[in-house]
Amino acid sequence: MTLGKSKECLLVVDDSDNTRELLQRNLSSHGFEVLTASDVSEALRILGSTQVDLVITDLKMPGSSGLHLIKHVRENLRETEVMMITGYPSVEGAIEAVKLGAEEYLCKPFTGEELLAAVNRAIEKLGMRKASIRNIERQVANTLGILGDSEAMQKVFKAVSKTMAARTPVLITGENGTGKELIARAIHYTGPRANAPFITVNCTNNSEELLEKQLFGYAMKTPPGGAEWQAGFFHFADGGTLYLKEIPELPYILQTKLFRVLEEKKFQAVGSTDIREVNFRVIADSNRDLRSLANEGTFREDLFIRLSMSSISLPPLRDRGNDVLLLARYFLEKYSRDMGRSVPSFSDRALEAMKSYSWLGNIVELQNIIQLLVHRLETDFIDVPDFPAPMRASLLAVTSFKRSLAELEIEHIRNVIAGVGGNKSQAAEILGITRKTLREKLKQTEQPKSAIQGE
Repeated sequence: MTLGKSKECLLVVDDSDNTRELLQRNLSSHGFEVLTASDVSEALRILGSTQVDLVITDLKMPGSSGLHLIKHVRENLRETEVMMITGYPSVEGAIEAVKLGAEEYLCKPFTGEELLAAVNRAIEKLGMRKASIRNIERQVANTLGILGDSEAMQKVFKAVSKTMAARTPVLITGENGTGKELIARAIHYTGPRANAPFITVNCTNNSEELLEKQLFGYAMKTPPGGAEWQAGFFHFADGGTLYLKEIPELPYILQTKLFRVLEEKKFQAVGSTDIREVNFRVIADSNRDLRSLANEGTFREDLFIRLSMSSISLPPLRDRGNDVLLLARYFLEKYSRDMGRSVPSFSDRALEAMKSYSWLGNIVELQNIIQLLVHRLETDFIDVPDFPAPMRASLLAVTSFKRSLAELEIEHIRNVIAGVGGNKSQAAEILGITRKTLREKLKQTEQPKSAIQGE
């Protein structure tokens, strides 16, 4: 069976109607899905909306040439191979096509067997590259315990794998608590600077003068008139990564000086005339929109452009689907192990509640709530009433109108019991029912249909 039987998608780009039709008929008969375009502009539109495995392009066409298309694919589409066909063979053309990234180069006329062999070789190379990319992404995902199976996090892992080997700055954006520092560390520790320093600088809560000294270092005068240099973060990060947390809080004058250091790779310590060369990579993060701040004039436009050469946007936890359950389980096992206790189970209602909750504090809020539950819980079962009161109130406001009266009644009963520390006599008195009635109502929730089982 040929490699073409797995329905790879091919895009044939040629200004000749006959050539496009011939290639489409030939390749379709071998199980490929074949799209066609008559010029580069049409091909770019297709590539912008469709996942294509292999582009087969003519060299000379009206308007942009096939070399332009090869360059675009190589710069923008990591999971697409490209192959050149031409009726004007030349050594220079072949060299240029291969240099730009064409995996195969066929001269017209060619046989159907030659075409299929070249296509299969390109597809095989694509498979090997995809496997390599997946290994890199798994490495990123496993670094420092970054968890996430959602489509949103898979995009993050891909973005990290693209940036980790580069030298350009990286801007990580996202709400507080989304894990920006974890991503910054993953970029550093999976890249070529992994054995060099990773220096973290918090741009908040420091005066401009103190922050400048921390970054640049400063000259300390010693008698009789000598000077000794106190190194700063720029010096310590040399060869490694400088991670700037909350970059919008960096004072404007220091934004100017930071931009100059990034441009010139040189700096002067405060109070010193000595110029020192430095080579570090900057990763910055922000929970605010830097573009808007630059438009408002409160953040330097040139520094924003420099920092955002590579950008990674972290999704809020509420947009990560079942990742919240994956993370909840991870934290539950972690804190249970720390306490030396068995791992509790979540009820179905608890699982649904965690998925529907807004998580304004994101992963940090989830982590804190799970840690609190493990320390407070006296049983091996976690249900909605066990959640902190503010979380229960938020959930009730969102979900109460979707639930039956019986469900709301049981919810209220369990909340009252939790509020009086488990004293059922006191709870029955508050509810205006007998202990017997209370016991009968509680029996309805003692055997949940399913749960995530502890170990």
